[in-house]
Parts: sequence; C-alpha cells; structure tokens
Amino acid sequence: MLMTNIIIYFVTGGIVTTAIVLLEESGLRLLSGLATLMPVFTLIGYFFIGESRGGSALSHHAELVLVGTLVAWVPYMLAVIYLAPYHDTYTTIGIALLVFFVLAFAFLFFVQRFGWFA
Repeated sequence: MLMTNIIIYFVTGGIVTTAIVLLEESGLRLLSGLATLMPVFTLIGYFFIGESRGGSALSHHAELVLVGTLVAWVPYMLAVIYLAPYHDTYTTIGIALLVFFVLAFAFLFFVQRFGWFA
C-alpha cells in the first residue's frame, strides 16, 4: 500500500468528519443529520476498495457490513437512545461503544473463524 493512498484516506475521513461537525455547530441540523445518516465512511471506503480490489471484494465487504451493522451498530444506537436520558454524554457514549466493540469483535471473530463473507 502506498503512503500516498494512506494520506488520502486519512485526509478524506478528516474532512468529512469536520464538515459534519461544522454543519451541526452552524445550526444546519438538516444537513448535518443527512451527512451523518449517509454512510459516508462506507461510501468513501467502498470507492477505494472497489478501485483496489474490484467488484467481487466490494460485494463481499458490503455483505459483511450489512450484517455487522445489525449485529453491532443497531445495539450501539439503542444503548445511546436508552442511556442518554439517565447518564452524561461521556458515560453514555463509553457504555455504548463498549457494547459496539464487544459485539463487533465477537461478530468478526465468527466471520474469520467460519470464513463467512469470503
């Protein structure tokens, strides 16, 4: 992998994240919400995966992400929804991230162990 590619990936992700936060801070909640709901990082990653590894790899990765979203991301969001009214932001996000990482690592362990989405 070329260092140039790594720098491009890093800068692209940083620009997108910054844009989302700036839109929210500027009171443009509709745009920041749309940008947040869009699978921005997946979209960017898919351009790079498709270019470097082709359509078959992109398709398998999309299958992995779809199932992984249901397994790890949905419970993460549910944890934020249910914990936020009762805890401060850092506690809520910390617990939700713990839920996400435990489920994501378990999911990826089984994916690797059983060769799913290969």
